[in-house]
Amino acid sequence: MFRLLIFGGTTEGRELAEYCAENGINADVSVATDYGAALLPNKVNVLCGRLDAEQMTELIRSGYAAVVDATHPYAAEATANIRCACTAAGAHYLRLLRKTSAVCGKQVHDMDELTELLNGTEGAILSTLGSKSLAKLTKVQDHRQRIWVRVLPSEEILEQCRELGYDEAKVIMAKGPFSTAENVEHLRKSGAGILLTKESGATGGYPEKAEAARLCGAELVTLTHPTEQGYSFDEIIYIIEKELKK
Repeated sequence: MFRLLIFGGTTEGRELAEYCAENGINADVSVATDYGAALLPNKVNVLCGRLDAEQMTELIRSGYAAVVDATHPYAAEATANIRCACTAAGAHYLRLLRKTSAVCGKQVHDMDELTELLNGTEGAILSTLGSKSLAKLTKVQDHRQRIWVRVLPSEEILEQCRELGYDEAKVIMAKGPFSTAENVEHLRKSGAGILLTKESGATGGYPEKAEAARLCGAELVTLTHPTEQGYSFDEIIYIIEKELKK
């Protein structure tokens, strides 16, 4: 019997898992965190836990003919591990691409370019880049005074903020998706003249952040991600239904 493994934790991964469940495709979803698992409906079989490349290979070899990589566009290490595991296990690898939105404001290509840009500015900054960017943002001069961060509600992340010298009073702990109004609220609360975001597309709330920055007169700075090779949601479905599930 054809079995599909989806590496998810994203909106795209959830949507693909729901499609499979509703259309009789035998699919399991692997996510790294409880938060990723919480995005999925009860009818989907979820495998929760962070895996390295060797563990991924072992999992794929347990009986999966194909793998869909629906991880976050910025999860480069996870994507590299999934690719290697599929090669080692001899399974079909399919990369599910996120729909993009037009990028507004200034663009930077990596965290070093971003911190260099920010060190040439003044005033408060609101980062919506997530907890993985916290360490590199400490390279911004006076980061404790200047930077507000919006992160997932987690005592572990809050402790990380403390250890890295962020002002706890400038940590906004909230779970998205965020509306334009909520983004405006957070910009006004922080008094930030600069909003940092990823090129996260519509599913990642990029249009709402761009509009909030416009309404508040804040400068939007977008961390872009490298161009990837892969397939749209509809293309993935076609490949599964017409080429693999035979």
